[in-house]
Amino acid sequence: MTLRTRLIAGVALAAAFVMPAVAADEVQMVHWWTSGGEAAALNVLKENLAKENVSWKDVPIAGGGGTQAMTSLRAMVTAGNVPTAVQMLGFDIQDWAAQGVLADLNDQAGKEGWDKVVPAALQKFAKYDGKWVAAPVNVHSVNWIWVSKSAADKIGLKAAPANMDELFAALDKAKAAGLVPLAMGGQPWQEATLFDSVVIATNGLDFYKKAFLDLDDATLKSAGMTKAFQNLAKMSSYADPAYSGRDWNLATAMVVKGDALLQVMGDWAKGEFHAANKEPGKDFECYRFPGTQGDVIFNSDMFVMFKVGADRRAAQAKLASATLDPAFQSSFNVVKGSVPARTDVPDTAFDACGKKGIADLKEANSKGTLLGSLAQGYGQPAAIKNAYYDVVTKVFHGQLKADDAAAALSTAIAAAK
Repeated sequence: MTLRTRLIAGVALAAAFVMPAVAADEVQMVHWWTSGGEAAALNVLKENLAKENVSWKDVPIAGGGGTQAMTSLRAMVTAGNVPTAVQMLGFDIQDWAAQGVLADLNDQAGKEGWDKVVPAALQKFAKYDGKWVAAPVNVHSVNWIWVSKSAADKIGLKAAPANMDELFAALDKAKAAGLVPLAMGGQPWQEATLFDSVVIATNGLDFYKKAFLDLDDATLKSAGMTKAFQNLAKMSSYADPAYSGRDWNLATAMVVKGDALLQVMGDWAKGEFHAANKEPGKDFECYRFPGTQGDVIFNSDMFVMFKVGADRRAAQAKLASATLDPAFQSSFNVVKGSVPARTDVPDTAFDACGKKGIADLKEANSKGTLLGSLAQGYGQPAAIKNAYYDVVTKVFHGQLKADDAAAALSTAIAAAK
């Protein structure tokens, strides 16, 4: 179904999202940052804009990953309630840009030098037909594990597991010690986020690229993919029985409290540790997923700017400028857990995990190992991402045998193209 068709279908929802007119000196922001750490990070931007005499009209929509946000956005646009900006990811940006409803930020980007400081891998999504349409807020990467220090001490885990076998050994020890080995939320996007890392750990980065970015069918249905699904099925055995439907931040809280050994999650999880006043090295550890050091599998939250009336453009321009401001990029990402979308922001204010994230990004950007996350909408368009979700979640929940999953993935992706 095309975006235009979905927009028409959204008419039925539009009445629920009728908003008062947006004043010239305010910005209306649609986003899904509703957890404690996320809300604290967003307040940094609100406060900065207040200093510019720009007020903030919040339109928060829960449901991480943005699916509910996109549904609500379609209803708003259909009803003529065009927001100033929308938090958006990857191919969704390109989809909306193709409809001709996004603002042209090229003049502003040129004056402020965005091309020189934003990695090319991000520019691929922040631009459409060579024109900037979005302001990147951050770079998140998904190939992390977050480890409770107290739980690790209890089982004698003193360093990052180097490979899948060492990871399984640590999880076995946690299980034997009466801990929850893997803090997990049974939602498709969380399971797919885990599988992004499992594929690389099992087969390497080139395999990941060939399978998920190039969609090479022989790779999708290979023995290597079967092995990755077998590892995913084994990982599922370490989740507690109540994991199904759990939100990601509640899984993070299990690690924060020391009830679970670890969580495999993007670095937005660190925002929850930060909000709980926990410190890396003292209360928790941040490790790259075993076998993925040197690789950064990313998503980037971007504020997509919609075409608005002339009376609202000055406030919109202030929002775009504030988003790419180096000081904001530092202060926001310190709280959010991510790293700046600009490569020229110093790591001075960041904790040990943030410093590692910044160093890892620079290394991956220079080596060509900065690749988009399929699970997070930066690998393929939504139809293929959803086909990926469907197969992965069936394996994780025991509804599809791991040995049959590679063939199923190949078939599902072929049907989604």
